[in-house]
Amino acid sequence: MRGAIVDLDGTVYRGGSLLPGAAEGVERLRNAGLDVLFFSNNPIEDGTAYAASLTELGIPVSPAEACSAGVVTAAYLREHRADVLVASWTPEFDYDDMQAALDAVDEGTAFLGTDPDRTFPTEDGFVPGSGAITGAVAAVVGRDPDAVLGKPSDAALEFALDRLGAPPEECLVVGDRLDTDLAMGDRAGMTTVLVLTGVADREDLADSDVRPDYVIDRLGDVGSVLDDLARG
Repeated sequence: MRGAIVDLDGTVYRGGSLLPGAAEGVERLRNAGLDVLFFSNNPIEDGTAYAASLTELGIPVSPAEACSAGVVTAAYLREHRADVLVASWTPEFDYDDMQAALDAVDEGTAFLGTDPDRTFPTEDGFVPGSGAITGAVAAVVGRDPDAVLGKPSDAALEFALDRLGAPPEECLVVGDRLDTDLAMGDRAGMTTVLVLTGVADREDLADSDVRPDYVIDRLGDVGSVLDDLARG
């Protein structure tokens, strides 16, 4: 293994608190020689902000080692689009925003979502995410998004692998969501690791088309995955 894509919300921290064992898990990945890219589907911050937050929590991270669905969306727009409506997360989303979206869209306007996450975990439970807002906008404008970026999209995959500089078969993806983190890794042929500190639990596995290569209780247990891969 040369690289690891590690989710943030529900994997490394929840709300503003570092999850138990997370720092030790990251250290174990780095000590094994893996380059780590922290990748959040929460689009509101860029890599510099996420790196600063992680460093403050006790996990030293450079801006190049962190990114988000917002960063992927910005890169995608620079390359592909001119007239575009982008739906994303904001706690102030309201009726006026839906009216603005309806006014903005015509046949020549692209409609994008930053990420598909319907909810994201906080210290007090779950709150609606970008996917919920994108769904509301889609209902108003009467069409599905042309593309939803962030994990598990091809745009997110290509962005992450480019940052790591490694082929997918030499990368781990570690996250708490079967339908985003692990779906992306499974499609690309990565080694997939589900942590049970966020959205998915063991009961969800029975109903999922994605079968993780490993299931661990928390990021701090990732050493068992690395030991098994070394033996294999």
